Amino acid sequence: MASVTVENQQYQTYVLADEAAQSHVVVVPERGGIVTQWQVQGLDLFYLDQERFTHPDLSVRGGIPILFPICGNLPNDSYSLGGETYSLVQHGFARNLPWTVVGQKTDPLSLSVQLVSDEATRAVYPFDFTVTYTYVVQGNSLEIRQSYENRSDRPLPMSAGFHPYFAVADGVKGQLQVDIPAQQWQVKDTGELLPFGGQFDFGLEEIDMALRSVTGSKATVVDPSRSLTLTVEYDAPFKTLVFWAVQGKDFYCLEPWTAPRNALNTGEDLTTVAPGQTFETWVRFTAAIA
Repeated sequence: MASVTVENQQYQTYVLADEAAQSHVVVVPERGGIVTQWQVQGLDLFYLDQERFTHPDLSVRGGIPILFPICGNLPNDSYSLGGETYSLVQHGFARNLPWTVVGQKTDPLSLSVQLVSDEATRAVYPFDFTVTYTYVVQGNSLEIRQSYENRSDRPLPMSAGFHPYFAVADGVKGQLQVDIPAQQWQVKDTGELLPFGGQFDFGLEEIDMALRSVTGSKATVVDPSRSLTLTVEYDAPFKTLVFWAVQGKDFYCLEPWTAPRNALNTGEDLTTVAPGQTFETWVRFTAAIA
């Protein structure tokens, strides 16, 4: 039996539950349209800093924060467009704004949430848009179907992505077996491209690597401590995968981005949506538990 229920907690919370598959997903639209929990066969797949989550003035660290209309940061948080300079904070504004529920179904089990431009977004990103995400739960998979509509009279430049915090005990991160189909990674501060050998040094205080020139359509992480294989699949526009981990924290992040940092200034892999047109794409997460 599949169901969508609403719980009135600190924030209105939507629970998508599939009893047959023993899976459920929790979505909090007003807190950035975020998925805060994904559980399969009793196993929690996401990390969530619950204390930060209760403070609306703090960004959420956990679940799947949404990145739009940029991924990563801009130098001095600024970009130029049409002779004007604008300011955008790291990862954009979508993860900090309330989204609205616009649809729900039990077949397929799904919830659609939407973000519409307003005066505040136009002040930092001078476009009219409607962004709609549909979270679809199918067995042990969670798919995010995305629609970006340009309601402006000029082309809309954008990048989009996700920042999933996958749960892992800090003491066993070194056991993770990561397979990412990329040959290079980009240094955060300099933009220099270096060869990627396929391995990460979990002895570092922090790993923050943007994997570029992604060649395949999926990446996998095996966590032997939980007999868990997580697969991230992504549509063709997602050309960058970021791997982030911090020593002492029980998470790692494997983030699909459509463009690298600073793409609004460089134009690199930037998606441009024509006036009156809609850009659609998707990302899918799958959990296999042995």
